[in-house]
Amino acid sequence: MGFASPSHTVVLGAGAWGTALAISAARHGSTRVSLWARDPAQAIAIDRERENRRYLSGLALPEDLRVVSGEAAPWVAEANLVIVATPMAALRGWLSELRGLTVPVAWLCKGFERAASPDEPGLLGHEIAAAVAPDVSTGVLSGPSFAQEVARGQPTALVAASAHAEVRDALVSAFHGPTLRVYANDDVAGVEVGGAVKNVLAIATGLCDGLNLGLNARAALITRGLAEMTRLGLALGARAETFMGLSGLGDLVLTATGDLSRNRQVGRLLAKGQTLDEAVASLGHVAEGVYSARTVAQRASRLGVDMPITDAVVELLEGRLRPDEAVAALMGRDPKTEGL
Repeated sequence: MGFASPSHTVVLGAGAWGTALAISAARHGSTRVSLWARDPAQAIAIDRERENRRYLSGLALPEDLRVVSGEAAPWVAEANLVIVATPMAALRGWLSELRGLTVPVAWLCKGFERAASPDEPGLLGHEIAAAVAPDVSTGVLSGPSFAQEVARGQPTALVAASAHAEVRDALVSAFHGPTLRVYANDDVAGVEVGGAVKNVLAIATGLCDGLNLGLNARAALITRGLAEMTRLGLALGARAETFMGLSGLGDLVLTATGDLSRNRQVGRLLAKGQTLDEAVASLGHVAEGVYSARTVAQRASRLGVDMPITDAVVELLEGRLRPDEAVAALMGRDPKTEGL
């Protein structure tokens, strides 16, 4: 089955990232774009003010970007490409609703779904799709990107990952433009592992910066974190080279060092003595690493993959280690040869 270039893209979810990509796609005009908001009042406000003041204040929406609400089904029915722009916790529900859809579906969320029980592993997006919507051609749009910069039109590069060439082509056609470069990749597992694990590692790096441990420590954490990410990815069937690209090293460096990173901010705030609840509440937005750290560690443990930085972050988030103890635990590990 082949898909033509999308003439109508529907973005489900009017948070920061969904809004930013809708703005970018509408701005360069390769596809008609509708941005669907779950809350009708929010949709009315965004449409009236022509900006998403809650998430992207001060950034104007293009005139031809349509903001809609109500039942999503009618908008999905007339779409040529559907983008799920929600947190990972909502992806399963949306994919269940989209079963049987004959146009490409892709998601923006990064992370592992929270495990339903200790006996069940948390799943990546493509694994959820295989379980609940195996008949739908799906993919993921990922990579190093802050929503504010994309919405401003600052240069950004992303990865469109799918096992289906027609889905990759549809994503490139819809979003590739003068300020947003989109590369195709068929290693969905690798792209999704990178997007999930980098959030956890960014908490560790924020902790390092909050404790003023220095740039040497930051570089060591990022480098060894990349090794952890790669080990888990290989165990899940990914290709090693994917982790040297945009969705691996690129996204890790951005999230671990950028001041706009919510996950990095969580680590910094914990280092300054805030509780986890205080740190999360102060952000006002979701920090996926907080919710996926335990699931990443559980998945790694089931596969026999050693992830000491991730394990230390879990111990920190769950209150079993103080910030200084988490660092001491990592630095006190036995020496070993460098490598994966």
